[in-house]
Order: sequence, then structure tokens, then C-alpha cells
Amino acid sequence: MTRLADYFVVVGYDLDKRGGSEGQGRIHQRFPEKDWEDNPFPQGLELFCQPSGWQLVPERKPPSFFVSVLTDINSERHYCACFTFWESVENPQLQKGEPSEADEDDGPDVLQPAQLYAPKSLVLVSRLDHTEVFRNCLSLIYTVHVDGLTVPMETVIGNLLTCIIPIAGGSQRTITLGAGDRQVIQTPINDSLPVSGCSVAQLFRQLGIANVLCLFCAALTEHKILFLSSSYQRLTDACRGLLAIMFPLKYSFTYVPILPGKLLEVLSTPTPFIIGVNSYFRSETQELLDVIIADLDGGTVTIPECVHISLLPEPLHHHTQTAISMVLDPELEVSDHAFPPPSNQPSTPKIQDKEIRAVFLWLFAQLFQGYRWCLHIIRIHPEPVIRFHKAAFLGQRSLTEDDFLMKVLDGMAFAGFVSERGPPYRATDLFDDLIANEVERIRQETGNPHKVMKHVKELAEHLFKNENPYPAVTMHRVQRTAENVLHRLPQFVFPHLDEVSVQLFIDHATAKLKTAPPVVKVELKGMVPSGPPLADIVDRNGNVMANSARRLEVVRNCITYIFDNKMLEAKKLMPAVLRALKGRAARVCLTQELNLHVLQNRAVLDDQQFDYIIRMMNCTLQDCSHMDEHGIAAALLPLVTAFCRKLGGGITQFAYSCVQEHMVWTNMQFWEAMFYSDVQKHIRTLYLENGEEDASTPEVEGMGGQKQVSALDLASEQSRLWPTLSKEQQQERVQKEESTVFSQAIHYANRMSYLLLPLDTSKNRLLRNTGLGDVESVSNSYVTNSIAGSMAESYDTESGFEDAESSDVANSVVRFINRFVDKVCNESGVTNEHLKALHTMIPDIVQMHIETLEAVHRESKRLPPIQKPKLLRPTLLPGEEFVMDGMRVHLIADGREEATGMMGGPPLLPAEGAIFLTTYRLIFKGTPTDPLVGEQVVTRSFPVASLTKEKRISNLNLPMDQFIQEGLQLRSCTFQLMKIAFDEEVASDLAEVFRKHMHKLRYPQHVQGTFAFTVGQSAKLVVEHKTKDKNQSLKTLSKNLVKSAKRTIGRQYVTRKKYSPPTWENRSSLQSELDEDEISVSEEPDQSSLTLSSTIRSSDRQTMSNVVERACCRDYQRLGLGTLSNSLTRSKNEPFRISTVNRMYTVCRSYPGLLIVPQSIPDSTIQRICRCYRQNRFPVVCWRNSRTKAVLLRSAGLHAKGVVGFFKSPNAPTAGPSQADSTSLEQEKYLQAIISSMPSYSEASGRNTLSGFTSSHMSTSDSSDKLRQPKIGALMKQVMGTKEDVPGTFSRGGKWGSIRGSGRLSTYNTDVGNRLAGKESPQANGGPTETYFLRQQRAYLYIIGDKSQLKGGKQDSFQQWEVVPIEVFDVRQVKNSFKKLMKACVPSSTNNDQNMTFHRCLEESEWMNLLHRVLQVSVLVVELLDTGSSVMVSLEDGWDVTTQVVSLVQLLSDPYYRTIDGFRLLVEKEWLSFGHRFSHRGAQTLTSQSSGFTPVFLQFLDCVHQIHLQFPMEFEFSQYYLKFLAYHYVSNRFRTFLLDSDYERIELGVLYEEKGERKNPQVCKSVWEYIERLNKKTPIFYNYMFSPEEEEVLKPYSFISNLKVWDFYTEETLSEGPSFDWELVRGRQEKPQEEAGERQETTAPKSQRRIVWPCYDSLSKVVPDAITKLLQDVQNLETELGQPTEKWKDTWDKIKTAQRVESRLESRNSFSSSLLMSSNLSHQRRSQGVYLQESGVGSSINLALDCEGSNTSTPAAGRPNTSTLYSQFQSTESENRSFEGILYKRGALLKPWRPRWFVLDKTKHQLRYYETRQDKECKGVIELAEVESVIPGTPTMGAPKNMDEKAFIDLKTTKRVYNFCAQDSTYAQLWMDSIQSCLSDA
Repeated sequence: MTRLADYFVVVGYDLDKRGGSEGQGRIHQRFPEKDWEDNPFPQGLELFCQPSGWQLVPERKPPSFFVSVLTDINSERHYCACFTFWESVENPQLQKGEPSEADEDDGPDVLQPAQLYAPKSLVLVSRLDHTEVFRNCLSLIYTVHVDGLTVPMETVIGNLLTCIIPIAGGSQRTITLGAGDRQVIQTPINDSLPVSGCSVAQLFRQLGIANVLCLFCAALTEHKILFLSSSYQRLTDACRGLLAIMFPLKYSFTYVPILPGKLLEVLSTPTPFIIGVNSYFRSETQELLDVIIADLDGGTVTIPECVHISLLPEPLHHHTQTAISMVLDPELEVSDHAFPPPSNQPSTPKIQDKEIRAVFLWLFAQLFQGYRWCLHIIRIHPEPVIRFHKAAFLGQRSLTEDDFLMKVLDGMAFAGFVSERGPPYRATDLFDDLIANEVERIRQETGNPHKVMKHVKELAEHLFKNENPYPAVTMHRVQRTAENVLHRLPQFVFPHLDEVSVQLFIDHATAKLKTAPPVVKVELKGMVPSGPPLADIVDRNGNVMANSARRLEVVRNCITYIFDNKMLEAKKLMPAVLRALKGRAARVCLTQELNLHVLQNRAVLDDQQFDYIIRMMNCTLQDCSHMDEHGIAAALLPLVTAFCRKLGGGITQFAYSCVQEHMVWTNMQFWEAMFYSDVQKHIRTLYLENGEEDASTPEVEGMGGQKQVSALDLASEQSRLWPTLSKEQQQERVQKEESTVFSQAIHYANRMSYLLLPLDTSKNRLLRNTGLGDVESVSNSYVTNSIAGSMAESYDTESGFEDAESSDVANSVVRFINRFVDKVCNESGVTNEHLKALHTMIPDIVQMHIETLEAVHRESKRLPPIQKPKLLRPTLLPGEEFVMDGMRVHLIADGREEATGMMGGPPLLPAEGAIFLTTYRLIFKGTPTDPLVGEQVVTRSFPVASLTKEKRISNLNLPMDQFIQEGLQLRSCTFQLMKIAFDEEVASDLAEVFRKHMHKLRYPQHVQGTFAFTVGQSAKLVVEHKTKDKNQSLKTLSKNLVKSAKRTIGRQYVTRKKYSPPTWENRSSLQSELDEDEISVSEEPDQSSLTLSSTIRSSDRQTMSNVVERACCRDYQRLGLGTLSNSLTRSKNEPFRISTVNRMYTVCRSYPGLLIVPQSIPDSTIQRICRCYRQNRFPVVCWRNSRTKAVLLRSAGLHAKGVVGFFKSPNAPTAGPSQADSTSLEQEKYLQAIISSMPSYSEASGRNTLSGFTSSHMSTSDSSDKLRQPKIGALMKQVMGTKEDVPGTFSRGGKWGSIRGSGRLSTYNTDVGNRLAGKESPQANGGPTETYFLRQQRAYLYIIGDKSQLKGGKQDSFQQWEVVPIEVFDVRQVKNSFKKLMKACVPSSTNNDQNMTFHRCLEESEWMNLLHRVLQVSVLVVELLDTGSSVMVSLEDGWDVTTQVVSLVQLLSDPYYRTIDGFRLLVEKEWLSFGHRFSHRGAQTLTSQSSGFTPVFLQFLDCVHQIHLQFPMEFEFSQYYLKFLAYHYVSNRFRTFLLDSDYERIELGVLYEEKGERKNPQVCKSVWEYIERLNKKTPIFYNYMFSPEEEEVLKPYSFISNLKVWDFYTEETLSEGPSFDWELVRGRQEKPQEEAGERQETTAPKSQRRIVWPCYDSLSKVVPDAITKLLQDVQNLETELGQPTEKWKDTWDKIKTAQRVESRLESRNSFSSSLLMSSNLSHQRRSQGVYLQESGVGSSINLALDCEGSNTSTPAAGRPNTSTLYSQFQSTESENRSFEGILYKRGALLKPWRPRWFVLDKTKHQLRYYETRQDKECKGVIELAEVESVIPGTPTMGAPKNMDEKAFIDLKTTKRVYNFCAQDSTYAQLWMDSIQSCLSDA
């Protein structure tokens, strides 16, 4: 029972204190005057009566009523019901005659009214919230006052203040205040449920569903909320509504539904709040940055930008929204129905209000379901103390990621919820019931809105009943003022009341209460049911991992193997286990299994078992969050202190010393939760052991024995019994519990010191990693090394605190444990004495533990370190040296899936091994971590010079137990990518040293620092400079880096002297230092008039003769472009001459010394012309067509000024020679001279029109060729991408299209398809195309120029040349395209994005597009040259695209360049001599580092590869040759592709040394020399299909659909690394085969099959093509027979000639197998098919090589095809065997006798032998034609024992003698007779 009203107060306007514009209120009277003891009078009441401020008003306002809420210091709420009316006062200003501030405000002309009205408030202060009752009571008092009723006011107020009513229980109380009134007060049944009236429904109506939900979430997650409204009562209602929907949580922050204007600064408080403010003050709330403002009148909620509200987790949010909208707007659902149901009206506001609240109750039941299973009860007596295990709750609900729930559980409201609802023995309410019994129903109904609504309505009924238990509405009779009274204003002031009489009433009532018997309220306490446990719910939601049963089986098996000491089995399962442990189920299983073994007393392990168990534990902990929501760390905690191993000296090492590096151990909340759960266990056992409990235990188990009594049930039972116990018993229980908690605290202090003190306490690792300094900090470092001892050393380098004392570690641990103990002991009520005792014990515990650890650490250091795989050393090239020795790393899988086993095959990556840095390469060598392929060796390497990008990578999710600190991703332009992660044993500064060295090697100061120069001499250089202290490069490394580097760097390559290029003055002096050839470079006056021999000074003669020797000159002579002789017998009628104008490289630095120019042009002209061209690269002839005598010229583009002078004069529209300046004239002369040199120019009859455009040879050639040759016009159009076909538009110099045209595919013109189909493209006007395309007369010279440079050029119609403007791509495009191509072919990580497949990335790189354009232009030029026009290619600077086009044109036009020698010559001439900037484009030195890598040459090789694919029989070299060049042009192994021009090469003395010195035969300086040597040994560079056709001009298709991705970009061989350093690969391969041979002899015959893995094996070795295989066999046989081996080329040539003869003789029915090789056979090419016709026979093989129409087959360079053609060479079972059996054969010198299966073949006239009878592969053949005699032999040394002497046979051939031995003499005789008969038959 409690008072209805505590105080009655009259508050009025304070007339005395009327200072300024703001008035003040004053309490006139309050009753009772003395404060109640249990309820002091609230301060500041007067502010709340007029929240907007006290003011006098000129007009009377109607009375108002509202309730504001004040919260006192004990956070009790006081409801102040405030009834305000207005009384008239005289205007004091008028009386005083002083101008008030109001006057000034209103302006001088406004008259002040004589009558003013002041507010007066009647206030009731109560702790109950009965708004309507208060309104009635105060209205009654006002009525009594206004109507002047006879009842004394004192009586009414006395009755009001003495009225006592119950708080709850659902009873009704009728009260009367003694003024003829009667009213009924209805109390709620249960006071724990809030009373809301209609406030919730009203709130939703005002703001809408989404807004209120937003506010709801904001309030729960502790944001600041401000309501605005012009009505005070509405503010109060809105706040009340918001609080009501938060039930069962109670809002515990600032709550002020009506805030007075004077207190607005409260809004800037930092704590959360719910406050209401009158809209009058809206402007002042604008600058609040972190407050959510809800405007009730406007229905808006404004959320500031900086506030993020976590919303309800989905799908709950959606379900809640749906349910509320069904309550508020039930018609929404049926609004689309054709026949809507008749009545679907929403309920009345009161019912609606309860329905909405029911939805929120339903929501909370889902949010908090199962919360009681996560409560820990730590004390039962004297008061229950309960803690909530948040992590376990979130983990079991699998909501750890959910922001909203995390915040709610961390919030104050939830803490209150736990302390209020945690106790197991208390009164229960609707929410408890819901959690206990309805969870299952809610779960099943979630998806069904109608069932949900049914449930909601049931809940709403409960809520409604709670507020209105009795449906009969009881009458209220309150004396209201009559209507007219209100208008008849009160004439007199509210009277002063008599305090005494009111006080009498109060005293009287109090006395009466004292004598009355106490009201005993029966509190219905009971045991709170817990509801269904959480685990079931989660499992049903299917959050367990898929196929987890299998995974759990693996984990169990592995653990069993470990404990049964089957280590090999365990090792095999380990990777699978570590993968499985990513799943929660497997981790739980692991803890359970290990626990079983501890219980079986198997906790002492040997080293290897210990190692494995630790690895598993670390892996399990690695994926636990610091919260440990699944309780994994909790389950492991007892295990890590159980498992141990014995070290030397009787010392035991426990598992905890190896699993400390996880952040969970530094999380205070984890330790608290663990502590509480242990305390709960102990307290439970404490009461279970008590005898009194024995009675109740059996019943519980009797319920089916399903559950043991839970701690909460026990606690509730104990709480029930508590009052019945005697004082002593109570005291005893309290003490027992307290000591339980105390002993656990000691236990935990020990546990924490175990897991927090590092094994090596002398290092201060702990401070750095675990951040014990701050409770919540999270540590990332985490070395999960299994044998921690072996790791101790490496901490030296990593720890930041070398000199720190170990006491620091101890102190921080002690501080951490103290903080923990303080917290848990205070919460669980440990006495102060005990707490003090603990604090003194903790330092001793820690110190003691440190001492034991020191011994363990000492012993563990003596353990042998972990068996990591042995580091395999790579083989090096001669002259290659280690710069940094192997550092242990892991090679991680990148985006290529073949190696990871994803596409079948073994998982070769990740692999563990070492990375080596040598002067030439970066090499990784190691073994896969997967034990199933652990024997394989994985090698990845690339030249350091090809490194294009290096980036650090951090988050390496390795599927291993290793922790890796950092990694590097290295990308190379040889299409290789290494993702390496340094092992824990590699100190981080070493990794840094590694990076620095790598950079130094990648970008040397000068080209002389590259491997090609330093090879084999680094030792010499290091020694040479040791005395001088000029090692600047070393000084940059800080001292400690050098210290650590010295350990790893063998011979320090770094100390090379820094090379600085000499200045111009001393260039020549430097020259003599650098090499023997003394070449002085001098800027001489031009002496073109002198003869060659007289020009050259003696010192230059040697140079000059070298220049002449240079291959290009031989080529020029071959082409008939002039000879160079000293005797001046140069025939004047030759059109061209070799000019020496550039012999000193003065005219053009980047051109060769000798150039081909027209005979008629003197050198002086050349020097003038060259200035018009960029880089002085004027046009020179580089090739001449031997048939049409058309020439191909190359030059750079013109300078801008040259263009103008060349094609048009500055002022006149037509270009007349008179206006052109001299250089322009000379240029014209130059071009004219070239044109005159062409024979077709002199005989220009009848060939002018385009009708004769197809050249003579074309018309004679086969019709199939005609289809193949596109018309030039069409080609041109394609190249320039022109679209218009209107007659007349193509007059010379008209508008040209661009090669790019409109976008990427513009080159696919309409006529292309027709051309392929062999039709002419029909034109709009029906006429022939080309006639209009080119001008009527064919030009003699076409200049292929850059469109952007030739803008606005207009030619005159008399010139004989024509410009073809094309748009070329610039270097930037190539660079970007290449980057994208690398990323597509070698992605750094697997891409799951469907839009980024390999083909999509390839397309986006546009690489194929670029190839297409180069090929297209080249084919156009080939067509033009082939039809007799000369072509000058004049693009960009003349050294990139120009070089590509010119080289391709020569390759396509001249068969010589398609041979191995010819191709070398082509590259030397066009690329090296003509100054393609290899060093610059390859970014080979420090200076060119910024320009980046641009693979212009690679692009050219790719084009050659594309042509090779289309014409496999035209090339002497194989595809491998191209790959070889592609690899070595960036590898810097050879000097060939270094430097940018001949000039630079001469300057460094590189150019001519290749011929002269051969100091070190091991080291090839030129790639050509190397290829030559290699080609002699092996046919690897040779194309067996080479069968050229005389004078064949190739015209490949260039459409993107015809281009293939070069496999050079995508293939890799992990078994041996790139195969382009032949010595390395070859040396490695021979051993295994020998061993295999040995093995097969001894064991039973094995299958000859072997598995070939993609990306691992080298296909060409494992599955060689037939010819290579045969040639190898021939060589092997020769060696075996002891004959001098013949070179493979000779063998091949022999076979070819023999084959030709044979093919002529061979009869019709047998078929020649080697047609391919007979190069004299004519073969025609029709639409790209290759037909091989046999001369005498009509049969033909069609190798369909990528026909244009179908893109089905893609044979790689035709290799597989050859092998099928040669299948006849393989011997088969079915062949003719006249006699066979086993003979022993004597091996070559020093080889033993071996039994072999011999076969005598009459048909082939040979004696063959095999390893075994089943063997298909012949080991050797003895041709019977060569046999001279067969005679009985004599036994020799090493012959098989116990053999008959007559069993030996000797077989004598022309070359050698074979010794055989049969099993007995008769068998020997049989063999001799058989062989003899064969010989005589022959």
C-alpha cells in the first residue's frame, strides 16, 4: 500500500522578483510542510510547472493539465501532475511608471494593458502514475475554488494527501475527497508490466512504424533521443510509450519527458537520454550533433550524420515491421482483394496499444531466448549473485557478428535485466512465461504472419487484462465546474490555505495507520523455469558444417593415431585435420577427444606427440575470436595444463607454454566468464553433496534421468529454504560459499600466470604483444611454434626491449591478475581479509612460476629444433653466384589453380622451402606441404632482371599451422609470380635486406652491373675494391642490417664500385680501360667526298673491318643492295650503295654505321635530310624484293615542321616546288631517287591502272592462292578502317579513317566476311571497289605514316608517292596492355567474380588487339611490296612499331628469314643495329626504372608465333626457339639484348668481342652463340615439319578470332623451373632415369605408364614427340654400342634423303610415313589446310591447321601431329618375328652383362633387343646387313657364372663385335643357325 499523493503544492508567479523579461515561479504553499521520511520533497518543482518560463499574459488562457516526471538521486521517479490556471494581477509597471523591458521590446507606441494575468499551478507529487485520477482530483480542487463550494478546501486536500491505495494486485479502490465526488482507482495486476494506456498506439500514429523502430533500436543501443512537440502531455505520453515497448528492459539513463527551457543545457550531456522539449525551443536544438530528434507534430525523425544506429538483426526486423503493420493497418493485406472482407477495422486505440506491445514482447522473446542457460550463479547466500555469459550466448545463437545484439548485451539496461530477472527464485511474469514455454511455438510460427498475429492477440489480451482486470466500467462522479463558470472567471485569488487543519488531517491518518494491523502482501515467489536450452535451437537451424561427420571422423582418427604413436598416419591426416578445424564442430570434437585421453591418464607425451597436439591446439585457438563465443578456449584451458612432456633433468614442460600467443588469453572478459562458470560448478557440487539435497535429487533424475539438476534449480531450491534455516546454518552456508569463491580465485591466479608469462621471461615479448596494459586490447602477433624452445633465439631480434628486466613482465602480469581478482571478488562478495590475502599471494605465485619456467626454458633450448624440411639447394649456372643464401619461406598458391590441386592432380602448393637470390635469378626450391606429394620438388624461378613488381602482402591465410609474419609478392615479365611468406625463423630485417639486394640487382647503376657483364667476375671485383673504401652502397645499410646480412650473404656482391657513365670529354680515355679496341669517337667534318679507305684513320681501320664483317652487310649483298669494297670498283649502275656517312655515329646516334641509300644521293644531302626526322632517323633501305625489286624503307616519323614543309607549303593551297624550302626539296629528291631505282618505274607501261594490280606471279599461281590473297584495296581499307564507299571520295590526300576507327571492332569490315568466302564485296554503286579506293594510277612508293602527324597534308597529283595514314598505338598502351595480360595469365589470387574470367581479362588487356593491328599493317605492306610498289614505314621514333612492322614484313616476304640463321640475322639487323632501345624498354638500369617495362620485342615474337601457328611448315625453327628468345631477351644472361644501339655497344666494347676473345668457354656472351652450340647438341630448336616452298610469301590472317594465346604466357614447369637455361634442366634430368632403370631390373616388371601432371612435369621430356624420341634413341644406341655419336642434324638429313629415294621406289599399298620430311614434295595451301601429296600416289593427309572458318583444333606448333605420323617407327607385337628368346648381352666398356629379350626379324632384316618380353620399347637394333660373321665365342670377364663355355656367341658387324651368352650350348647353336640363315637369305 502506498499514498496516492505525497505532496500538494501551490506554485504562483513571483511578483517580487520580476527582473528582466523572464519571470520566476514561487512555491506559495506546500502540504505537508515536513518531508516524508521515505520520500523527500523534489527540488526545482517550480521550473517544471511552467516549462516554457513564467510569464504574465495580457489575455486569460484556459486551464491546462500535464504530468511531468522528475527523477531523484536514488533514481526513483516522481510524477508531478500540474494543473495551471490564470489569475489577474495589476500591471506593476503602470503603477511605477517606469518603462519596462517589455515596453522597449514592444516599441514605444504599444500601450501596456492595465490588466495582466499570472499563471498559478496546483501540483500533486506522487510516486504512482495515475494520470486520470490526478486530473480529476486537481479539477475538483479548482472547481471548489471557482464555484465557491461550501466544502472547505483544507478538507479536500487533507483527504487527498491521506488517501492510501495498493500499488498492484488488480484490485479497485473507490476514493472520495469529501466534495460529493467518487472515483475508482484501478491498480494493475502485476506492477512489473508497464501501464501504457494508449500512448504506444499514439506514438506509432504520430511517427510511423519505421521511425519508431529506429527510435526503439536507438534507445536500446544507448543513443540520445529528443522528442519535440507543442503539447506537454503528448511529450509525456510519447516517452511513456517508448519505455513501454522496451519492456522487459528498463531504461536506466536520464529520462525527462518535459524539460524546462531554463535547463536546456542538459541536452549537451555526454550520457544517453530520453528527453522531451517544447517545439518552442526547436531552434536551440539545431546545433546538437549527436542527438536523434523526433518531431511528434511533424512525424519526422532526424538522425545526425555522425550517429549510426544498429538495427535489429534480419529477418527479425522485417518480421517485426510486418507484424506491427498488420496491427495498425489490417486492411493493407486485403486492400487488393476483389471481395474484401466486411469488417477488417483496426482495434480501438487501447487494444491496438496492447497489440503493438505484444509484438515487442514477442520480439524480445526471440532475442533473449535461452538467456537463462547462459547465467552463472556465483553466490546463493545471503543474496544470489548472478552473471551473464555473453560470449556463450552470442556463440550459441551464432550472432557474434551482430552489432545490435552485442550493444544491447553490453548495455546498462541488460545488466539491470540480468540482476532483476537472474535470481532463480522470485515472482514470475508474462515475459518469463513466454521465454519458458512459448519459444518453440514462436520458432515454428515465424514464417506465418497469421499465426504470429494470433499469438500477438493472445499476448495483447494478457496485457490488456493486466491494466483493466474488471471489464465493468465503474462510474466516476466528479464535481465539474459548470460550463458557464469557466467563462465566468474567478473573481478572487486562490485562497491561502490553513496549514494547521491540513496537517491535522495528515497526522490523524498517520496515527490511524500505525495502530492498524500491517497489510501482509503475499508475494508469490516460485522457481523460474529456464525454457529450452539454446544448443537444440541452433542445431535445428543447421549451423553445423556440411559433411561434418566425415571431418569429425578424421579429427578423431588423427588423435587416436597420435596417442597410439602411429606418427606416419597422423602426419598424413594432419593437413586435413588442420583444414577441418576451421569448423566449430571439429574444434569442439577435438577438445572432447583430448579430454577423454586426459581422463584415461594419457597426458604425458613424447616429443612428437606433444608437437602434434600443440599444433592442433594452436590451430583450434587460431580461429577463435578473443571472445571465445563457442567456449573452445574454455574447454582447452584445463587441457593445456594437463598435457606435458618430460624434458631432461626431471623437468616437465606443459602445453600452456606453447599456446600462449592467442589473444583470447589477454581478454579479461574471457577469464571472468571462465571463473564464474567454474565457481558455479563448485557451488553446485557443494549443495549436491549436502545431505539435505539427497531427498530432492532422485526426483529430478526420476523424470527420465535426462538432465542433472542445473545450478539455477539448485539455487532456487536453496533460496526457498533459506528463511527456514537457523542463524548458525545460514552463517555456515555463507562461509562455505565464500571460501569456494576464494579458493577458485587462487586457482585462477595460477592459471592466468601460466598463460600470460612467456616461456622466456627474460624477453619482454609479453608487453609488446599481448597489451596486458589494457584489458581489451587485442594482440595480433602469434607464433604458434610447436617446440617453443627452438624459437627462443629469434625473439632477440624481434623484441623492441632488449634491455628490459624480466621483472617488467612479472609486474604487468601481477597487475593484470590483481585487476581480475579485484573485479571478481567484489562481485562475488569475498571478504576484505581474504582479498588482502590474495593480493599478497599473487606476486609470489607469479615469481614462483617464473622460476619453474626458467628451468623449462633452459631445457627446451637443448631440444633438437623442429624437423623442418631440409632446404634444397638449387644448381647454378657457371658464373652465377649466391647473393643471399636460402631463407626459409613458404610459396603460397596464387590465382593459377593447376598447382593447388583444385583442378585435380596433387596440391603442389603451398610449398615450404627456401628462396635464393643469385646474381642472375630468384629461385624458390622446396617441397609441397601436403604430405601426399611431399617427395616432389617444387621449383619456381625467374631472372632478377625480369622482376616487374614487388609488393608486400600481409593477411596470408595459410592452411598450415605455421604463423607467417610477412610476405612478398614478386611478379616477373617472364610470366611468373612468386607469392612467398617468410618463415618465423627469418628475422624481419633479413627480409628487408633481401628486398634491398633484389632491388640493387634488378636496377643496377649502369648496364655493366647486369649479370651478362658481371658473370664469373664478381669475385675478382670484390677483391679488387677491398682496399679502397668506396663502398658507398654498403654504407646506406644500417649497421645492424649488415650484421645480420653477413650471416646470410656468402660473398657480398654489393661491394661493386659504382659505375658512372663518363662525360663527353673523357669518353675516349675510358674506352681504352674498358676494352682492347681503341675506337675514338670524334665529331669530324663531313668527308663524304673522300673514298672509304682514305676516310678511315688507322685506328679506326680495325673497327671498320669489323663493321663490314657485321652480318648485315652480308645480308645486303645477298639482297643485291650494294657491296662494300676498298677497291672502288663499285658499279655505277647499281641503284643503291652502302654509305659510311654514319660510321662515327654522328649523323644518327641510334643507326648502324653502314646504311643503304640511293646511289644518286650524296652524303651531304643525307646530313641535311636527317634533321627533318625524329631522332635523325632518316629513311634507309632495309630490304629489297628479289622479284619485283620493290624496296622496303624504314625511318622515324617526321618532325612537325617537316610535315608542313614536306606535304604542303605554308601559304599556298597547292604544293609547288618553287615555294618549298631546300630541305623539303632534298627530301623529295631522296624519295624520287628511291622510286627511280625501281625497274617498274622505267617500264611503266600498261601497269599503271589497277587492272594490272595483281602481279604477274599472282595470276600464274594456283587458283587456290588467289582466294588466299586479299585485294590490296580491301586491305588498305581495313588497315585504315575506312567506312565510306562512295565513288570519288578517295582522291589523293582525302580524309582517311584510322586503324582504330570507331572502337575496338571497327576493323571487322563488311567485306572481310565476303573476302573469306572468296567473293568480291559488292559495292553500293555496283562498280569495282579498288578503283575508287586508290587513285587511278598506282603509286610507286607508299609511305605508312602516323595519322596524327600527317594531319592536313595535301599532296599534288604528280608525285609518285602516296601516304597511308594509320593510327598506331603508343608505348604507353603496350605497357598497360602487358600489365593486364600478365594479370590475366598469372593472376595473383583466385577470382570468384564471374565477370573476371580468364577470357574476359584477356579481352580487357587488349593485347590481342595490338597483335592484330601490327599483323594487319604488316600484311598490307607485304601485299604492296609483292605487287611492285616500294613502301616506307615511318612511324613514331622509328624504333618500336616501325621495327615490328619492318621485321614482320621481311619475315613474311623472304623465306631466308624463316630459317634459324636468317631469323638471327633479321633480329641483329632490324632490332639491334637499328637501335631498338632494349635497355630502356626493358627498364634494365636505375635510370630507366621510372619508364617501366614495355615489351615491344615480345610483341614481335608473339606475332611471329601467330604466323608460325598458321604456317607450321615454313619455319626452320620451332616454337620453343621463340619462347627461348622471349625469355632471354629480358633475362640479362646474354649481352645480346643489352644497351640501346650499336653506338652504345661499341662504346662499351661489347659489339665485336663476340668474335674475338674466348677466355671463358663456359660463359656465352651472345645468345646466338649459345643457341648455335645448343642446336648442335639437341634438336630442341628445330621444327621437323620444316618443308619450305620456294619464294613463298606468307599472308597470315590477323583477325582476333584467328589469334591464339601464346602458351609461353600460361605454361609453367614446377618440377624444374623454366626450361630456358638448358644446363640446369639437362643436368637434373638424367639421374632419375638411371635410377629407375636400376630399380626395374631388380623388381618384378612394372607398368611403363607414368602420370603426367599439368604445371609440374615438362611435357617435352616426359612425352617427347616421336622424332625427338627416335633421335635420342639413336644417340643412346650409338653410345651403348660404343660408336662415336653422330650429330642429330646429320642423322636427320640422312633420313630425309633416304626417305625421298624411298618414296619414289615405294609400292602403292605401303604408305610412306615420313612424307613430312620430303621437302621436294609440292604442297599447296588452300584456306590454311596443309595437304601432303605423295608423288606417285593419290592419297593425301590433311593436317587441318586452324582453318579460318572453324576454330576447333589448336595443335601446338604441330608437334603432336608429327608423333602420330611417326607411329610406324614404334615396334608392335604383331610384327614379323622369326625367332626370339633370352640372351645375355655384354654391355659397353665397364658395364655388366645383362639378360635381354632378342627378336630376329627377317622382314626388316634386323636383330632387335628389349628389356623384357612384354616390353614394347626396343632397346637396340643390330642391322643384319652390317653383320659380317657369327661365331662361337669365349667367356670374358664379368660373364654370367656357371655357364657352359659353348653357350657364348660373338656377332661381328662392320662397326663392332657383340658378345652374347645363351642359357646352354644347344640354344646357342640354335641362335647361330637362325642368324646364319637370315644372312644367307639376304
